[in-house]
Amino acid sequence: MENKDNVIVICGPTASGKTTLGIKVANKINGEIVSADSMQIYKEMNIGTAKPTKEEQQLCKHYLIDFVMPNERYSVADFKKHATSAIETIIKNKKVPIIVGGTGLYINSLVYNIDFNSEGETDLKYRKELEKKDISELYEMAKNIDETATDKISPNDKKRIMRIIELYHSTGKTKTELEKESMKENKYNYKIFVLNWDREKLYERINLRVDLMIQNGLIEEVQNLLKKYNEFPTSFQGLGYKEVKEYLDGKLTKEEMIEKIKQESRRYAKRQITWFKRYKNAIWLDGENNNNEQIILEDLGEEQQKQKNS
Repeated sequence: MENKDNVIVICGPTASGKTTLGIKVANKINGEIVSADSMQIYKEMNIGTAKPTKEEQQLCKHYLIDFVMPNERYSVADFKKHATSAIETIIKNKKVPIIVGGTGLYINSLVYNIDFNSEGETDLKYRKELEKKDISELYEMAKNIDETATDKISPNDKKRIMRIIELYHSTGKTKTELEKESMKENKYNYKIFVLNWDREKLYERINLRVDLMIQNGLIEEVQNLLKKYNEFPTSFQGLGYKEVKEYLDGKLTKEEMIEKIKQESRRYAKRQITWFKRYKNAIWLDGENNNNEQIILEDLGEEQQKQKNS
């Protein structure tokens, strides 16, 4: 039996402590971190994305953070390509890759080794037609085409809703069908750990994080971005950013904006937990346990022993 290189995945809902745990594990096993967060990729978007601080990034090397302009498009296929390249670099340097993040689509692309080349060319004329439609109409269209894929994303995620419709238009197959067809055998052994908390405690952590983001200057961050860039194809659909923009446009009071960010963040956390429950072989970690890195190290030790004996 072929021995595959281990790739650790530390995932979980927003505000569960993934960054801290990832750094602890990396420092114990000579690891480097590949971020799997669809918002932390963006430059100049630091506060609302809860990006690892400069100090945290100095504790171990991080890949795929802070490298895309806020007005650039960035797809799951782009992530798969960049993350695979990062994993290969880390292994070549005799270190252990650790995927850290909460974007389920990004993690799926690696764990299931999805081949995005099977998705056909984008029909830009059709995309322009879709862009004219209201997001609720697009969501209903997507749900009628592929309810499974639509249930996995936010009703506000216009880019991914349109992708479901576009794929069906260009290939005649649903996104779910294409993903099943395109799953190839993986050259790595993905060890998935899900960090989770008691729901009430997780919600307290989320509420506190939002309060800190506001204190640390989230509103000013959004104002600066709006002054600098004319359009935000994806980045301004991120949690926190769209709500602050609504506040700046006079659609919400400050209190309503803060409450809406908290509420949407809690809903997002709930969807993330549902998503990660699909990973049958995942090991779930109690967020309150201060010894989670030890559980991960012990599991890796047992895996290496099995490989030696096989």
